[in-house]
Amino acid sequence: MTDQLVLRHDEGGVSTLTLNRPEKLNALNPSVFMELRAHLEALAADDAVGAVVLTGAGRSFCAGNDLGGIADGVKAPSRHYQAETIDLLEQLPKPTIAKVRGHCFTGGLELALGCDLIYATESAQFGDTHGQWGLAATWGMTVRLPERVGVARAKELMFTARRITGADAAAIGLVNQAVPDDELDAVVGSVTAEIVAASWDTSRIDKAYLADHRGLSRADALAHERSGAHGQPRDRAERMGRRGK
Repeated sequence: MTDQLVLRHDEGGVSTLTLNRPEKLNALNPSVFMELRAHLEALAADDAVGAVVLTGAGRSFCAGNDLGGIADGVKAPSRHYQAETIDLLEQLPKPTIAKVRGHCFTGGLELALGCDLIYATESAQFGDTHGQWGLAATWGMTVRLPERVGVARAKELMFTARRITGADAAAIGLVNQAVPDDELDAVVGSVTAEIVAASWDTSRIDKAYLADHRGLSRADALAHERSGAHGQPRDRAERMGRRGK
């Protein structure tokens, strides 16, 4: 047993971060965010890791913010601490994957949307329940959800507080792929293996350009890419040397 709220396990160039409050369906509280941020800060500088998987212990990814914590007046270390932690996840200079089973509601969905890719079981449940509880989004829902599914779909999900399955989430582009429950580990393992087999520096550079290009015109984005602002992958020469071998 461990009292850690976010576990880290590294294997084969992949770091898996596991939200570890299974008895609370991995509901988020300030302490979870503090541990998560510490891991993200360490991973940002860890050259031994080429991809990061975020998942939840037990039967759920994350049921959302700990409403009991809100009622008890529990405070985060700073006003926007949770939102800024999700920003750090989004900005991590390596590919990130949310691996979702069970519940992925509201704060949990905002956390998943901070990842580059989302893979889920067909039976997983996704939803933005801010409206159910009379809450307003402050962690990025109104920005990242429409980026993922389009404005009209995002409005539908936000205005109705509707839950949808992983299969339905895949159909609207919220998740990259929904698979049978017993295949999720294998599918995510296969994807991460492909990612870490490719150039880690190329992934880092691609991710940096994609972030830079938000808000730029198409012409400015093309010019920025051509500028070579983020350099070339450090393994370019070694990989090019493999041709024909």
